[in-house]
Amino acid sequence: MSQVHPCRRTTRPGSHCTCGSFTKAAGAWGEFERTHDLTDITSADFLSKVGKKTKVLARLSTVAGEKGASDTVRDIRGFALKLFTDEGNHDIVGNDLPVFFIRDPVKFPSLNRSHKRHPQTNVADSSMFWDHHNNNQEGIHCLMQLFGPRGIPASLCNIGFFGVEPDGAFKYVKIHFKPDAGVTTLDDKEAARLAGEEPDYHVKDLYNAIESWIPRKPRLTASTSSMRPRYGAIGSSKHSDYPLVPVGKLTLNKNPDNYFQDVEQAAFSPSTLVPGIGPSADILLQARMFSYPDAARYRVGPNYQQLPPNRAKYVYSPYQRDGPATINGNYVSKFTSEVEEADFEQSRELWKIYLKAGTDQVFIDNVSGHLKKAIPEVQKKTIKMFARVDEDTSNRIEKKLSEQDAGPDHVKAPNDAAGSSPAFLHLFYTLARTYPFLNMILNRIEVDRMVSLKWHH
Repeated sequence: MSQVHPCRRTTRPGSHCTCGSFTKAAGAWGEFERTHDLTDITSADFLSKVGKKTKVLARLSTVAGEKGASDTVRDIRGFALKLFTDEGNHDIVGNDLPVFFIRDPVKFPSLNRSHKRHPQTNVADSSMFWDHHNNNQEGIHCLMQLFGPRGIPASLCNIGFFGVEPDGAFKYVKIHFKPDAGVTTLDDKEAARLAGEEPDYHVKDLYNAIESWIPRKPRLTASTSSMRPRYGAIGSSKHSDYPLVPVGKLTLNKNPDNYFQDVEQAAFSPSTLVPGIGPSADILLQARMFSYPDAARYRVGPNYQQLPPNRAKYVYSPYQRDGPATINGNYVSKFTSEVEEADFEQSRELWKIYLKAGTDQVFIDNVSGHLKKAIPEVQKKTIKMFARVDEDTSNRIEKKLSEQDAGPDHVKAPNDAAGSSPAFLHLFYTLARTYPFLNMILNRIEVDRMVSLKWHH
């Protein structure tokens, strides 16, 4: 990382993982079995031999909800997988949606806070949510995925996950985990009912699926899609250009003996890698490699890698020792983005898929049902954003909103929401990425967001 400011913003308490994201989770032990040859693109040991099995720990979570929150809310699901290989631990950290909201890591704190409780009212706030996305429209494709038919999974046994793993053969590799039993989802009405009657619905379902004598254990097929590095490769690409190649099978077959010990104390990071697999130049991935271990040290302690869910099979570490909670000797495990038309291309294709599948009205209902709680000026900007996807989409959302009875979450935006940050800060922030002396100034001030509404102060 050549810039200090993004590191400071993503590795301090209150940023990304340490702000309470991914708090509500289920977890299970299992195994990964390699079923197909991958030696043409990687030398990683756990992928070196067909039939080779590797012990794994999986953690599946919502993102915005706190511990005790309802499972069946419309939210991205986080997926973290730790493989205990003969060469050390290897972590895959991804989501259930194939795309994400941002590509600049400096936006992580603002993104996470906009999806959580408002700092003044201490309740979820639709105006804060949509205001963030109105001003960071590179996430439109992820928004459409979230508010589409797959926004609320019916079961953790029927959910797919995605991660990015560049390998040592200089190919970018995206890993897909798809449930063998297929993907199933909930509509808003059923999800709302379960949120009230069974807030721990997904956690219970996963536990019972593993314990049941009826064969229900989650089983997923792992596949990869790969590309040769090229300029602009980490961006918009057609899925059809990169077909999936099967890799192996992931099976979750054992519940934790003690939830706190095995799941709550588990720590995952995209920087936990084995030989044969390395990180790409994607700045979002690079920032996560800093922030995830920092969050683990803050949340669990400096020696978190000694704990059972994080301890590697074989350890040699003469340079790491002492510190609080040492239990096993010396141990270590062997700016505001410019939005372009290209950012809306995949969203337009997804809208066409919704139209063809007949799920377009579900999407309209989901967005308008959430957006109706935002203040009017935020609604207008959101409608304008969706117009860049398709005029018909924005017109239908606007029409649906006019038919809604409910008003915004709050009569007026808390903390002088109409106030605006000085326009010169947008330019200042952009220039700071080029001129180091400006970046030094930014290191001395806290500018959480450069947008029209002051939600995070």
